[in-house]
Amino acid sequence: MTIQPWHNKVSNPAQLGGIETSVLDNGSGRGTRIAWINTGTGLRYKVVIDRAMDIADAFFNQHSLAWLSHVGVTSPQPFSDRGIDWLRTFTGGLLTTCGLSHVGGPEEDQYGQRGLHGHISNSPAEIESIIQPDPAAGRLDMTITGRIKETRVFGPSLELRRTISATLGQPTIRIHDEVINRANTPAPHMLLYHFNFGWPLVDEGTDIIWRGSWTTGDSERNQEIFREGNNFRQCPAPMESHSGTGEAVAIIDIEADSNGQCVAGLHNARLGIALALRFQKSQLPWLSNWQHWGKGEYVTGIEPGTHPPIGQAKAREQGNLLFIEPGESRQYDLELELLTDATSINEFVSNYV
Repeated sequence: MTIQPWHNKVSNPAQLGGIETSVLDNGSGRGTRIAWINTGTGLRYKVVIDRAMDIADAFFNQHSLAWLSHVGVTSPQPFSDRGIDWLRTFTGGLLTTCGLSHVGGPEEDQYGQRGLHGHISNSPAEIESIIQPDPAAGRLDMTITGRIKETRVFGPSLELRRTISATLGQPTIRIHDEVINRANTPAPHMLLYHFNFGWPLVDEGTDIIWRGSWTTGDSERNQEIFREGNNFRQCPAPMESHSGTGEAVAIIDIEADSNGQCVAGLHNARLGIALALRFQKSQLPWLSNWQHWGKGEYVTGIEPGTHPPIGQAKAREQGNLLFIEPGESRQYDLELELLTDATSINEFVSNYV
């Protein structure tokens, strides 16, 4: 067994890191349960228990990784499910989960009415377990697991069982999700992981890393950025044209390696930091790259999903809407890792740019 540098020098594991739960007591998030996870490597982040266990603030040493919207963390608003009301409580944050049955814009058809990006991010979790690291016993892993429900009488009734885990001494976030159909009829299913990255990780010259064929649809505003001859894989200065609702989105059929793993992320050469996002093509075959370079709203989203954000109706029309049978479940695994040494960064950048 390798002797760690802290051996016989630490009384309380919290001195190294771990999970600390609390409740916000001010502003629009008053009364909202959170959990701070500290990996002991400079990577620490806030899990918002009452917002589907999404991740808001995230830091690596002195550097913020996530973009936070003007509203910040709010308490859950379970009836913000019409039109674009979802935007009123959109924290941004490192992760906002979209789904579980609809990803995309507002729509209405014979199957019902659906608001922007679905219900789940406005739903609180029931905490199932929190496991702290115990270095003295040789256990460095820490986990928090909860259950989040998207349900109604007569169905559909989907449940998200989410585990967020980390290891002392490793600058990594691991997310394991299981989506279960608790009803007695098949349930439509769409899921998108809306990762939102901000300054200073995202800055002028930061490389946006992904590889695959891409399209923008027919939107002219998308083509301002995503067009031949423009370096849309590098973050620009704030853009006047992105004031208000200005934005651009590319839909990427992301490439996977021989093991079926997809990799995307960011590289800020000035800070000497890269962030690698890994997931399985078989679970999440699509990637969206959202770019919104507004003044004071400077953000890029790198968003793996079961579908592009096209909405349930379009997916149904295309014949690729997923359904989960009663009692069936689907598994999703993602990992975010901070890279700081030159060898790892060069390998990451050279393999995926």
